[in-house]
Amino acid sequence: MSADDVPLIPREVLFGNPERVSPELSPDGRHLGWLAPAGGVLNVWVAPVDDLAAAAVVTDDRDRGIRSFSWAHDGATLLYVQDRGGDENWRVYGVDVATATTRDLTPFEGVQARLVALDKRHPGRVLVGLNRDNPELHDVYSLDLASGSLTKVADNPGFIGWVADADFDVRAALAPTPDGGTMLMVRDAGSAGGEWRPLLTAGPADALATAPLAFSSDGSTLVAISSVGADTGRLVRLDVATGDVLEVLAADPAADVADVELHPDTKEVQVVSFIKARTELVVLDPGIAGDIDALAELAHGDLHLISRDDADRRWLSAHVPDDGPIVYHLWDRASREARRLFTHQPALEAYELASMEPFSITARDGLTLHGYVTWPTTVAPGARRDLPAVLVVHGGPWARDQWGFDAEAQWLANRGYLCIQVNFRGSTGYGKAFVNAGDREWGGRMHDDLIDTVSWAVDQGYADRARVAIFGGSYGGYAALVGAAFTPSVFAAAVDIVGPSNLITLIRSVPPYWAPLLAQFHNRVGNPDTEEEFLWSRSPLSRAADITVPLIIAQGANDPRVKQAESEQIVAALVAAGIDHQYLLFPDEGHGFAKPENRLRFYAAAEEFLARHLGGRAEP
Repeated sequence: MSADDVPLIPREVLFGNPERVSPELSPDGRHLGWLAPAGGVLNVWVAPVDDLAAAAVVTDDRDRGIRSFSWAHDGATLLYVQDRGGDENWRVYGVDVATATTRDLTPFEGVQARLVALDKRHPGRVLVGLNRDNPELHDVYSLDLASGSLTKVADNPGFIGWVADADFDVRAALAPTPDGGTMLMVRDAGSAGGEWRPLLTAGPADALATAPLAFSSDGSTLVAISSVGADTGRLVRLDVATGDVLEVLAADPAADVADVELHPDTKEVQVVSFIKARTELVVLDPGIAGDIDALAELAHGDLHLISRDDADRRWLSAHVPDDGPIVYHLWDRASREARRLFTHQPALEAYELASMEPFSITARDGLTLHGYVTWPTTVAPGARRDLPAVLVVHGGPWARDQWGFDAEAQWLANRGYLCIQVNFRGSTGYGKAFVNAGDREWGGRMHDDLIDTVSWAVDQGYADRARVAIFGGSYGGYAALVGAAFTPSVFAAAVDIVGPSNLITLIRSVPPYWAPLLAQFHNRVGNPDTEEEFLWSRSPLSRAADITVPLIIAQGANDPRVKQAESEQIVAALVAAGIDHQYLLFPDEGHGFAKPENRLRFYAAAEEFLARHLGGRAEP
């Protein structure tokens, strides 16, 4: 097989708008909504379930595109959030499906709105969070969908998350503690405005794997994820009166609970997912085991349950493969019939896509690391030697890579590169010992894990040591800058997307609504007020003069998390030192690229850059 035998997948297919994505059933199960382009911008379309060809667009976004939406339980309203230019001051919009008219339901300048809860038992109301009174804290408001009126139902004394019970009373919350941990707080039923009391304390080691999920239908117990008393995040049932763990509902010694499906009426746990090499579903409700088994057989890829109607008769599922588009099905539980609806990007089916293969390695200090390699489609399996490679580093860093369709991995594989993704220490999903091993290791052992992964790929003969690039966004962008500044001999090139260059200025300039989480940042990264020298030593800007490899730096001008100054600082240092670089500033973007035209501009530049420095292919 030669490279000429494998057609280039157009960047438009990989990074442009999907054809149809994110379907959701209406509460009565008779209509389907999804996201699709209208005038080149993602909007919400609606059609009868039995006649998708009759679809009509019901929103009119002409700028950034709608990225998610929900049906309100009144069946007449769609809800979505949108910001301006990537500033993350989200507003909640309501769409009358019948008339396709849109209302701004939170029309407040400089205020961030969040959807807190929707419930079939309260079809005319929605709970939203607004930081109107204090930019650091979101109070909870009841939004009446008919009138648009907002009524405050919970003042925020310092919480970062909320859970309502069956009566739509806000009764559980997470409170950050000064040591970087969290405390699960509750209050009694019917006590809106009443006293909060602690139910479960999660110290700093457990903070990232502890969260309340849902009250039982009678409000006496609370289902939560918690790693307290274990290494991994387990699904537990807590007694609301005492805080006692009444039952461990699901647990895995190697992985945290990743997702939970609850019965829409009883709130009993039906399905739990764990992400290991792939996503694994554990069915706890025998009454739906047959449904899950039938759905699992419908298509190749990992099964995800994504929507159901209020009667729990019709379900929507998604199968996410590694080597093809996402496939959506409608499942009728009564008739036990499935109907294939569509894929998110049918144009992908015309091309040869690559497989994503899990791997595990041992880091230099003995820690086991897991990741994925995606092989170039231009190379036969027997010729997988001395390949140009791109190490793609995920953001967060408190997140993880997982198996499934990945547009960047497919792009790199199609262009002739070995794509390497590793879940370095500090990544989530593998238990608290693993995530906490990344504390205060930005630019330290977290980076060692990346270097050890490159060394493994080279030692196996897979990668050409002289042709390895590092590429990433957010934390991954920081890692790319660290790779260029701290270990320039390892990499031939670096690509940084919205990555911080100075940890001191990063932490000092976080958006106000991140203020409750600052203690966690201080624990896991460092405290600029007491550890300025340490943070400077872990900042790529401190060693910009050591950079010898070419870079691309891409930045959104309106990014509230990693400010434009983070890129401007390192660019100024590169200019002063005469270091080869390209700076792409997007004036209408924030933390990443929402607009397809901006994504395409970036990936075109990155493709040419990688081809020039690593020798891969590029689309004309």
